[in-house]
Amino acid sequence: MGKPPVVSIVGTSSVGKTTLMVKLIRELKRRGYRVATIKHDVHGFQMDTPGKDSWKHAEAGSDCVVVASPKGLAMIRRLEHELPLDEIVETLPDVDIVLTEGYKRGNKPKIEVSRAAKGTSLLCTEDELIALATDQRHDIRVPQFDLDDAVGIVDLLERLYLQDKRQTAGGGGR
Repeated sequence: MGKPPVVSIVGTSSVGKTTLMVKLIRELKRRGYRVATIKHDVHGFQMDTPGKDSWKHAEAGSDCVVVASPKGLAMIRRLEHELPLDEIVETLPDVDIVLTEGYKRGNKPKIEVSRAAKGTSLLCTEDELIALATDQRHDIRVPQFDLDDAVGIVDLLERLYLQDKRQTAGGGGR
């Protein structure tokens, strides 16, 4: 199977990117697609809980800590530099689509979230965008959806990136 399409959900801080991501994930899953998400955090993050065994392993200097259970697997890996998005995507399991939150300066197609209460200017240029999720009208030639229109946005994602997966996605047991 080829690489899955990657679409970045972008916007200014606290504009509603995570809210939209959750709606899109739920709609894609309802339609039977396998979805991976990548959250870009430019500030770095603490994923592990201080005091837990895995945290102690990392604090002691382990370069890679894996926590495994019957229901999931998590890996925390020290990096010398930030990995390019394409390199992260290559490590993912077999999925139909990858949604990222962030990567506003990346080279992937973008859906920008724009909310009037957060301003009228956009982060991206028209040629970087495949759509806008917004509560205001913008004078650009890309599809514009209401902030809550996950169905419409997923319809667009299907038309642009998932047509060849449509026959197999509905079965659920892939």
